[in-house]
Amino acid sequence: MTTPRRTPGPSIRSLLALALAVAALTSAAQTPSAKHSPPLAEARPISVGVSPERLARIEAMCEKAVADGAVPGVVALVARHGKIVFHQAFGFADNAARRELRRDDIFRIASQSKAITATAVMMLWEEGRFRLDDPIANFIPEFRDAQVLKTYNDTDGTWTGEPARTPITIRHLLTHTSGIGYGVIDGDERFRKLYAKAGVTDLFTTEPVTIGESVRKLAKLPLHHHPGERFTYSEGLDVLGYFIEIVSGLTFDQFLRQRLFEPLGMNDTGFYLPEEKAGRLVAVQKPENGQWIRYPVTFYDPDYPIKGAKRFYSGGAGLCSTAKDYATFLQMYLNGGELNGVRILSRTTIDTLMRSQVGDLFGGGDKVYGLAFGVLTDKGQAKGAKAAPGPSTGAATSTPNTSPTPRNSSSAS
Repeated sequence: MTTPRRTPGPSIRSLLALALAVAALTSAAQTPSAKHSPPLAEARPISVGVSPERLARIEAMCEKAVADGAVPGVVALVARHGKIVFHQAFGFADNAARRELRRDDIFRIASQSKAITATAVMMLWEEGRFRLDDPIANFIPEFRDAQVLKTYNDTDGTWTGEPARTPITIRHLLTHTSGIGYGVIDGDERFRKLYAKAGVTDLFTTEPVTIGESVRKLAKLPLHHHPGERFTYSEGLDVLGYFIEIVSGLTFDQFLRQRLFEPLGMNDTGFYLPEEKAGRLVAVQKPENGQWIRYPVTFYDPDYPIKGAKRFYSGGAGLCSTAKDYATFLQMYLNGGELNGVRILSRTTIDTLMRSQVGDLFGGGDKVYGLAFGVLTDKGQAKGAKAAPGPSTGAATSTPNTSPTPRNSSSAS
């Protein structure tokens, strides 16, 4: 099938390619699977070999964390063999309003969005729409002449660069090895200033900005390093959100709802909340004088999921969800790409997602980085204080924060 790409103008050939792409997308809706794992459901711990006494330790730990002021609140969920054996809420969703946290409250899941975006990319990859080592410039031409930063003038914000030795590929974007930075949370002040001057939108916004507009600005900025040479946490998953729109012909929001959230029954997951769910949004809070207070408007408005233009679909940090919805997403991975008789990805693709993609650029043997998650290795587990081997890192952390200061109440899934 011809891969749809951006061209200067329409032609019979390009229109035919678009028609084929739309037809393929329609026919590629998630299909029944030979395997049929039931949806997550609650069960007695002992029925799946979990000790109630050990779960009581989790309960005590969460209660103490709230009582000590370490976190404003926690929703904790434990599942084994597809059965939820522990699901409790502790503390407050909004301390200022004294609203107690509930199990089904909705969190801004920040970088946990990245694993969902990567999953969507791999769904399209399974359909043969592209190869992982295709240059992203084939789809977003603004990346064609990528430059690596050489000098930066702090006085006027000008810079010089050298041509990137290799094109940025889709694999680079998935694995944070593209050289793209992360604007306002970047570790390099030069890039924070460059992104701000260019008007790149980081993370989320209430302004009437689209992901495509922001990514095209980002494409004109220099890279930290040559693609593939280092691991630099980046806005690459935002770029891929826009890439998904180009390849699928849908907005990123529509694609996720139609192809992933609705088939999995993740009914409380999305970029923005309808009015009837706004009251379930957990406040972003920070400690001040021994109290948890609402975090003020800074470079972003903490109320972005419930007000504003609601047009920016950040693949790296924009989604909202509940502990159970995100646990459902992770259970699909544990099941080898299937849940409730619906196959999202093949077992082989899940295996590929979890295998090391960047070698020694990440983790030093304790962890490897795949295409959606960092994965703890047996070596990492043997050092203790980490839990069992499996997915970890910023792609699916237990506390959805994007700033070192403000916090949602924690959501562990």
